[in-house]
Order: sequence, then structure tokens, then C-alpha cells
Amino acid sequence: MLIKFLRQGSPHRYLTTASVAVLLLAACADTPIKAHANTSVSEPVVEIQRIEEQMTFAQWRQLFRAEALAAGIEPALFDRAFSGITPDPAILRADQSQPEFTRPVWEYLDGAISPQRLASGRRLLEQHEQTLGAIEQRYGVDRNILVAIWGLESNFGANMGNNLVVRALATLAHEGRRPDFAHTQLLAALEILQRGDITPEGMLGSWAGAMGQTQFIPTTYNSHAVDFDGSGKRDIWNSSADALASAANYLKASNWQAGQPWGMEVSLPAGFDYALADMAIRKPLGEWSDLGVKTTRGAAISPEHIELSGSLLLPAGHRGPAFIVMDNFRSILRYNNSTSYALAIGLLSQRFHGGGQISANWPTEDKPLSRTERLELQERLEAGGFEPGGIDGIIGANTRKAIRRLQLAIGTPADGYPDHDLLEALRRWAE
Repeated sequence: MLIKFLRQGSPHRYLTTASVAVLLLAACADTPIKAHANTSVSEPVVEIQRIEEQMTFAQWRQLFRAEALAAGIEPALFDRAFSGITPDPAILRADQSQPEFTRPVWEYLDGAISPQRLASGRRLLEQHEQTLGAIEQRYGVDRNILVAIWGLESNFGANMGNNLVVRALATLAHEGRRPDFAHTQLLAALEILQRGDITPEGMLGSWAGAMGQTQFIPTTYNSHAVDFDGSGKRDIWNSSADALASAANYLKASNWQAGQPWGMEVSLPAGFDYALADMAIRKPLGEWSDLGVKTTRGAAISPEHIELSGSLLLPAGHRGPAFIVMDNFRSILRYNNSTSYALAIGLLSQRFHGGGQISANWPTEDKPLSRTERLELQERLEAGGFEPGGIDGIIGANTRKAIRRLQLAIGTPADGYPDHDLLEALRRWAE
């Protein structure tokens, strides 16, 4: 028997031995196979054969149905969820799109902290004051942070996405760039539907499967969504109380520290060692103070924060603003692993009450590197022995460390910031 199962991005697919066993068991009946929970799958049940042609969506759906039923999904629920479901070409286009240019952090912040979002956030803080107070009391998460997340994730529930989550995830599991991830999320989405929190028709979200007013992926929903309004359902689509409390529950589980700040803008002394601006380096704020780091008002760091631990963040290099970010900033990063996003959440939460103004100037004359240039940068770093940790066009922690090594070698401030001057220096280095 030839088992074909679409799990990878290329036309050559494999199915794990364990999954083969589950699928063979599931193929014997249309009900969840719970009696076989202890069946051993340590030995191959069927020969695994290489697939030379890509599986059709109908073939993939048939085998995924067997796996879902074996995992406990009721047949009627599966069939309802997949009724009329076909691959969505728009989802694939979105998945395969890799924009050549990305916005610099200052432009991103301008959009995130727009006058309209500020006005709406202030109004909703007042409108939902009682609910937000109860959430804050239960989870210890600052209500301003929650409303900022609400605003950035879905424009306070106005833009949750209009894609059927089952269709989006099925499309991505069948032939997306990360089929394993989509496969896991699709099973989790079926579990949500089976519990009755939402209907297949009401389960709407982004093209990538992020759902509701706080844009939870299904596995995060299953782990952290809560029924805060007492309706009996965890409804992050239609209940702002459930959505906000679920976000608070997630942040609490991500080590949110009640009563502590997310971070602060700081000023650095002349001759500062910019290589210390690394999220992997944590120091008590007292140590940063000893190194000459001050608040933007020129004052020493407040004694109440001296014992807190933080990292130095230079989102636009040494010519832009500097921030000390603490544990709660890292909790926001768990929500969305982008320092620009986490910075926007922190600043927006302060702007609701008149704070969050940045004192230093951004290097707005800088033109960000295109994706082509970022790839070239990484290729040249690799060729020069600076070890960027991969060539993917994404300037992550490893690439920034490689940039610092290059900057130290050529005698420029080692802030890990990629710009055109750095790329030109690297081109000269190779000559």
C-alpha cells in the first residue's frame, strides 16, 4: 500500500512511520480510534516510498481526514469544517510573497502610533475601564499594554481578517512554505471547532491562520484563550473581554512582571561600547548606570529600577535612539518576535496617557537595505568568515553578531546595524 501525505514544500514527500500507523488504523472506520491508543508504532507498518508527483488536494484531504479522526475529531465535524473547502490561490500568493523592501523602524512606528489609533485606544480604555480593571487584577498585565496589542493586532477588532481559517491552513498545509506548522495549526483549529467555541463559518482570521481580535494562532488559543465574560465559550472573535483576557493570560505565561516597566529611552556617553547593544546581554540597570547610561533627561536611572535587569536596544544603530528593555519587553516579543513591534506596543501604551515620546532623532536619511542587498550582505559576511548563521535576507541575532565582528575588524562602531555604508565597506573588504 502506497501512503502519500503532503508534509513538505517540495514535490518529494514522506510520511513518518508513526503517522502511517495512525492513518492505517483510522482508515478502518469513520469514528475516532481511541481503542488503539496504546498500539505500538515503534516498528514500520508499511514501506515508506518516495513520492515523485505532488499529491492532489483531494488526496491530501482524504489522508488528513484519517489522521484527524485518529486524533479524536468527530467525522461529522470534520466534514462540516471541510465542506466546500478548496485551496485558495490568494493564500499561496501571500505565503510566497517576500517583499523586496521593508519599512525602517521610524516609519513603522509612525504607522503603529497613528493619531487615529491613539484616539480609539483612549476611548476604549475609558469604555472598557471596568473589564480592563478586572483583567488587570486577575493577570497582573497593564491594561494599556493590552489595548495597544488590541490596536496593533486587529485595529481594535475592526480588521481581524476575513479568511476562513480552515481553508487558509488547509491550503498552507497542502503546499505552503511551512506545511508542518500549518498542519499542526489545522489540527488545533479542528479541536477548537469540536469544543464548540466557534463555528467553521465564524472562524475567520488572517491568511496565515491568526484569529480573532488578538490574532491568536490555534495552538496558542488552545493553550491560553479564556472565557472571561462567562458565556461558556472562549470567543476571541466577538467578545472583547475574552480577547483581552486571553492576551493577558498569554503574557502572564510569558513571564510578564506585574508593576514593572517594559523599558525606557536612555542616552549613552561618548565612547560607549556599542557592542553591548545585544539582546543576549543582560545587566542590572545599576550596572548600565555605572557605564554612564542615563535617562534622556540626563538624570541617573531611578533607584527603584536599579535592581531590574535589562538589555540595550539600538533599533537604528548608534545614530538613532537607544533603549533599555526589560523582562516585559521580552514578554511582548513572545507575542510577536519583532523588536519594532514590541517597541511600538510599549510606546503606544505610554502615548495613551501622554508619554512615550522619543527624544533622540532617527537617522531618517538612511535608506533601508533591500532584500537583495540583505542577501548580498549575508553572502559576503559568510564568504568573509564572519558567520551570519544563514543566508535568508532576515537580519536576525546571528547576522547582527556577524556585522559586529565585521565592524570591529574595520574599526567602526560595533552596533550591529546594517546600512549601505556597511555593505560598501564589506564589498571593499572582499576586494
